[in-house]
Amino acid sequence: MNSTRLFAGRDYRHLFGAQVVALFGTGLTTVALGLLAYQLAGADAAAVLANALTIKMIGYVIVAPLASAYADRLPRRLTLVALDLVRAAVVPALPFVDQTWQIYLLVAVLQSASAAFTPTFQAVIPDVVRDEATYTRALSASQLAATMESLLSPALAALALTVMSFHWLFLGTAAGFITSAALVLTTRIPDALPSTRQGVWDRTLSGMRIFTGTPRLRGVLAFDLAVAGAGSIVMVTTVNHVTDALGGSQSDVAWLLAASGTGTMVVALVLPPILARAPERTVLLAGGTTLLVGIGCAIESSTATGTYPWPMTVAAWVLLGAGMGMVLTPVGRILRRSARPVDRPAVFAAQFSLSHLCWLIAYPVAGWGATLVGFTLTWTILGALSAVGVFAAVCLWPRHDPELLAHKHIVGHTDHHHIAGAVPVDPDVVEHVHSFTIDQDHRHWPVGIA
Repeated sequence: MNSTRLFAGRDYRHLFGAQVVALFGTGLTTVALGLLAYQLAGADAAAVLANALTIKMIGYVIVAPLASAYADRLPRRLTLVALDLVRAAVVPALPFVDQTWQIYLLVAVLQSASAAFTPTFQAVIPDVVRDEATYTRALSASQLAATMESLLSPALAALALTVMSFHWLFLGTAAGFITSAALVLTTRIPDALPSTRQGVWDRTLSGMRIFTGTPRLRGVLAFDLAVAGAGSIVMVTTVNHVTDALGGSQSDVAWLLAASGTGTMVVALVLPPILARAPERTVLLAGGTTLLVGIGCAIESSTATGTYPWPMTVAAWVLLGAGMGMVLTPVGRILRRSARPVDRPAVFAAQFSLSHLCWLIAYPVAGWGATLVGFTLTWTILGALSAVGVFAAVCLWPRHDPELLAHKHIVGHTDHHHIAGAVPVDPDVVEHVHSFTIDQDHRHWPVGIA
């Protein structure tokens, strides 16, 4: 990936650095939180972790759209800094908890701040990196940074756990958030464009309306369901599967999470030139198929005996990471071309919220299923959930998906500036062609008169 042009801009360099260090710290907490749950709940750790992650998803689903409603009312740079500092203040309290309800409370505060931070940060990048090809490389770089949570951070955690208690890992997260805040503070981030939508609820729900009204975004949502079904196997059940089924150690937990990250990292490295030639739909469909194969390998490993389960499990985790990378990396491109600049914060927030709604469905299934009925049946159910997502995406996202669409407007129902130059086809109807997005001039996808 040619990154010279991408990192030539100081603002993007600092934003990328902020993302890397924040994710680096978050990766340490991913490992430490699972081990903390195991310390407090033992064999019920998967259920405790699933509850904590479910609370996280509820915060994401509710807070992200509300935060997007005020994206144009607050300075984005200072907002990001403040949210980083809130997260840095909460994380150091986690090592001192001795009851599971305390984990749930701290996770609720921490992830509410993340729910406001992440979509705001994602919506900033297309305003800083405007060239399409460079933005594609930025998305790939962001996906590479995200693998810090599932690759390098767990690997470092595995090494650190050989000489210290996992409680100290939480301090690494706090340091990451503080460094992220300092880097964001040095950037020049343009404030969001003023929204033309009136009322809090109209602004809050605008991203959801664009999602439900755009066929390719409905397809993205279906792929989100496939990712949630597969990803919950990695996120929720790794700790118990390694320690209870495979007889592994705390370090083995981190290394298996790193295997998933390896698959994601490889995909992020090779994907930009592929996206220059292949449609996003094709790439996401390949990713969904890879997820289903990975789940199949995981189910096979759960029924195997002897030394065979370990290599099969590692292969499954690598495939799951690769599939998630193929689905998630191109999503920013799809969101960018599916909304006007003024609507991007709302669309990124909607993707963040709706995708985590899918995780909200999958996490309890993974956690309580692994606790009550075992890994094989639970992973089969999650595999069925992912298969439904892939099938729905194929049906919802048409293969022919051009950016420029011919459509019609009724004269008098549309802003006259928008239809200037349009071709009359009836006394009260005009037709024109342009890059089509759902907005205040286009309430529905064109199937006749808009």
